[in-house]
Amino acid sequence: MDWDHAIKRNSEVLAGIVETLFVMLGLVGEATVSRISWPAYRAVLRVLRPAESCLRRLIVVAARGLVIAPTVSRPKLAGAVKPGKRGISRPSFQLFDPQPRIVFPRRRISKRAVPRIHFFNTDGEFITIGPPIRPAKASTPARAKSADGMVNAARVIRRLEALDAALADLPRQAKRLVRWRMREEKSENPSFKTPLRPGRPPGSRRRDVHQVDELLSECQWLAWEAMKPDTS
Repeated sequence: MDWDHAIKRNSEVLAGIVETLFVMLGLVGEATVSRISWPAYRAVLRVLRPAESCLRRLIVVAARGLVIAPTVSRPKLAGAVKPGKRGISRPSFQLFDPQPRIVFPRRRISKRAVPRIHFFNTDGEFITIGPPIRPAKASTPARAKSADGMVNAARVIRRLEALDAALADLPRQAKRLVRWRMREEKSENPSFKTPLRPGRPPGSRRRDVHQVDELLSECQWLAWEAMKPDTS
């Protein structure tokens, strides 16, 4: 398989999707945005999540067979920041799929788990022995949305800029991944065996509704093929 051609072709498609996301946020030219409408925010996230998964899988493919010399960690200079695309510090792209949250069902305890004993005392009074009746919990009020229907866009913009910067420098991201693997091999308790979680990738949908869905399916296949051991 021509891995370099596969990386280049899929990276170009992903770059076009990323540019569309900037347009959806209104970040055209030197324009800045602090708040966006709720429908626009949801629409961007529906594409951003699978786009991030695509890039993680392209990084895995780019790191295939890559060997680098171990680096010596250097102390970070105080106050040193990396300028981003729009003059802010550039966040690092997350190389690992977010792990699925495991939510255990809460154990429901019956209100009458402990029996109450009712009887009349010597004075003819009706007596009840048992646990005290707990007062009903006040319902938590729902989180109120902003009156203007707008959402803070800072976090989603930083995620998009991290995606854009990492896509523009895939070799550097591949080296980051190789260094992580080298550290994990030396660790007695490795945190992950692979940056990709098993099963369906984050942001995937069972039915393609956007160009990024088809791209994610191809990148998923390429990544798992690249991680197979070389038996030649």
